[in-house]
Amino acid sequence: MDALAKILESAAQGGFPPADGGLTVLPQPSPRDAGVLALTGHTVVFADVPPEWVRRRVPPDDLGAPMGPPFLGALCDRTGREAGGIDVLLVLPPGTGPAAQREELREMRNPAGMSGPAHPRIADALAHRSQVRVWTTAGGGTLVTGTGVAGRWEVAVEVEAAARGAGLGRALAAAARTLVPPHEALWAQVAPGNAASLRAFLAAGFVPVGAEVLLRPGGGGAGTAG
Repeated sequence: MDALAKILESAAQGGFPPADGGLTVLPQPSPRDAGVLALTGHTVVFADVPPEWVRRRVPPDDLGAPMGPPFLGALCDRTGREAGGIDVLLVLPPGTGPAAQREELREMRNPAGMSGPAHPRIADALAHRSQVRVWTTAGGGTLVTGTGVAGRWEVAVEVEAAARGAGLGRALAAAARTLVPPHEALWAQVAPGNAASLRAFLAAGFVPVGAEVLLRPGGGGAGTAG
């Protein structure tokens, strides 16, 4: 298990690095995954850049600097990537969460080989996760699971506009617990402004851990900035 996976596993169980304003710099857990993880009073940068390069650009007394535009812009230039949005990172620890029914979920066969344009939620999962599986409901819901950063199991849900407000998002988030290995923590990334999605995941038993921004390949940077 790599260092980032250990930090995530500990956080899923309620154990966090010291809230001392510290900064941990780790190599990428895979060529695909790079980013910044902000926990309470501690930040983890996981990218293939020298630790001293990071520390020169992060004032030691500014806890928000690693998530700020100046540092993220420099990190993108250095790595040749582009920053995604800053998400709230939530987790459902193993063995927790309400019971959920699965009967209404219909699994999509071979989502990676689907013809025509993919649903944006599915397309994003196929680009940034492995072992992607997709389920839909007759009521207008989509549920996607897969392994993402450091091999963690992740879930995303989408509810069509006409079906919102009836608890379907919460039901889908809860159902995901039954669709991944029971001994694994289940993670979700939600945009801070998406209050409806945040409420759905919280109601399904997920708890906030921190904030995260991922760096996507293809930012067009030179990858050599000092």
